[in-house]
Amino acid sequence: MGKTSDAVAEGVSIASAAARLAVRNHILVATIANDESFDIAVIGPYAQETLIALAEEQEEAAALARIQRKGAWGKFTDSDGAHDYRDRDMRNLRKREKQYRAVAKELRNHAADPESVRELVEQARDAAWGDVEANLQRRLRVEGMRADVDPDYATMRGARMQALRLVDLPRLSAHRRKLAEGEALQAAEEPDAVAEESAGSKAERE
Repeated sequence: MGKTSDAVAEGVSIASAAARLAVRNHILVATIANDESFDIAVIGPYAQETLIALAEEQEEAAALARIQRKGAWGKFTDSDGAHDYRDRDMRNLRKREKQYRAVAKELRNHAADPESVRELVEQARDAAWGDVEANLQRRLRVEGMRADVDPDYATMRGARMQALRLVDLPRLSAHRRKLAEGEALQAAEEPDAVAEESAGSKAERE
């Protein structure tokens, strides 16, 4: 990839990381603080809105770069600061505007793609589970998590149950679904294999 493509890819990567962080925090608040069950159909729209909001930020940055480029045209004096652009900066400002718009386009494409949104939610869910798991492990080292000596036992027990619903059950469901799909595919292939074997045996006898 060229420098522009690299810059766009990096911009999309940074924005995607920011989106995962935002969705992760949203999941933690919803499932732990508000005691709600994890539902990808509920979290999905928030993830989509987050991607669109990040795309809008990139579009605003592109618009600003365009204004700065127009303001720099025909100025050949020395610059008074980092953002006091001159005619010699117009090429970089044009490139910057192009990069911002390309990142915004990619983010909007992700927001419009249900599979990309689902992947974002799943990654954020796993990140949220990682936080919960780390906190639980720290709590387990405190007084053995005994209810009679840990004033937060009830709260953390609720967190463990939320974590179970958040990741473990969806992972189990996905695993079972993959196994079922594999068994169905194998069952569909077996008649073909039997037919090929029968045809081969007949040909040998002839």
